[in-house]
Amino acid sequence: MKDIKNVFRNLEKLLRDASWFDDDWEIYNRGPYLQLYKSNWHNHNQGGVHFETFIEAPQIKQKSFPICMHAEEDCPSQPEFIEKFLELESGRIKSWKGYQTIGKGYHICERTMPLNFKNLEQRIFEELNRLRQLSDSIEQTLNDVKGEPEW
Repeated sequence: MKDIKNVFRNLEKLLRDASWFDDDWEIYNRGPYLQLYKSNWHNHNQGGVHFETFIEAPQIKQKSFPICMHAEEDCPSQPEFIEKFLELESGRIKSWKGYQTIGKGYHICERTMPLNFKNLEQRIFEELNRLRQLSDSIEQTLNDVKGEPEW
């Protein structure tokens, strides 16, 4: 069995070395669990908007794991954010192989990946790289829901 924590350490290095990764991006990595987000996404306590993946005991048993986008309780106007964000991006998300939009609770979208260890870090990196293309729409939607009233 490959060391999952090592997979996530290598994944974090891949992310930090990516050409698009700059001072706005942040990573929360606690072993077999990782969140990728921007500093203004209200995720300082891991309860805002973020991309997330994890491979813990249940995922190892199922031989599959999720890659998802969440907008949790620290997201301003959470239900409105999710609704507006999905209005903007559900078409693009659904066009990506294996992705489904959810829009319930804090779940925005998810893809379940098979857990085989061949190029695992690279495969997760590619999915997070795909999800990060949503960052402009996330920021636009956050600005819309936090926006000043239009008088």
